[in-house]
Amino acid sequence: MSQTIRAEMVASVLTVLATVGDEVLVGDTLVILESMKMEIPVIVEEAGIVTEIVVAPGDVVREGDVIAIVL
Repeated sequence: MSQTIRAEMVASVLTVLATVGDEVLVGDTLVILESMKMEIPVIVEEAGIVTEIVVAPGDVVREGDVIAIVL
């Protein structure tokens, strides 16, 4: 089953830790966002393979924007 990882708030993408093809486990951090000088990790809720990373460092995301797809 596919998992669409979405931004929960307006933020800047600080770091992208995963790449396409990576196997990720529950609790792994895919991306670190920055909002109001706070770092917010974007965590995987289901294990799978990263099939798409939609963001890059420096991008601004809004609430609901797709960050990554994990199958």
